[in-house]
Amino acid sequence: MTQTRRHFLKSTALAAAATGLTFSFPAFAQSVDVDELMVPGPLGDKILGDENAPVTVVEYASMTCGHCANFHNRTWKPLKEQYVDTGKVRFVFREFPLDPVSAAAFMLARCAPAENYFEIVDTMFENQRAWAFTDNPYNSLLDFSKQIGFTQESFEECLTNQGLLDAVNAVRDRAANEFGVNSTPTFFINGARHPGAMSIEQMGALIDAEL
Repeated sequence: MTQTRRHFLKSTALAAAATGLTFSFPAFAQSVDVDELMVPGPLGDKILGDENAPVTVVEYASMTCGHCANFHNRTWKPLKEQYVDTGKVRFVFREFPLDPVSAAAFMLARCAPAENYFEIVDTMFENQRAWAFTDNPYNSLLDFSKQIGFTQESFEECLTNQGLLDAVNAVRDRAANEFGVNSTPTFFINGARHPGAMSIEQMGALIDAEL
């Protein structure tokens, strides 16, 4: 099946996400209520680390965000090794798609076996340029999806799931409207909001201050 980008956005129900983010925000404090922040979205949270860790880091990311890719390709591995795997940090990753292609990528990650979610997200960020910025996102994502176990049939079934798209967008909308997220990546470290990609040294200093 050959589809143009326009057809792809229509036929996969992703046009609902195409408005992007044109939010108007009230003044938000730099910290939010942690109990409210930790209420999971309709699909449940994707979490790594000890649930009793003294520090909780929540990341809102977009799969087509270059800064998010830089963070995951450069900072995430040492962060996981030094803080998540050692029991100091519980890491929560949440969807904040900035465009329809990002929404589609998140949908694919959610349609894959649950235990593969973080591996797929990592692979998507590592190969972002190969699928995220092309003239034919349908073919690019289809080709990429086949590398992570999808067939064309399962790919199309996933991306035409309106309920799944609505749930992914619900996570984004709540983050924007309740927690002041208006860019990616945005991190909450024990409830304190920190927008922008950080190095391991910058993030480590913020985490260490909470230990």
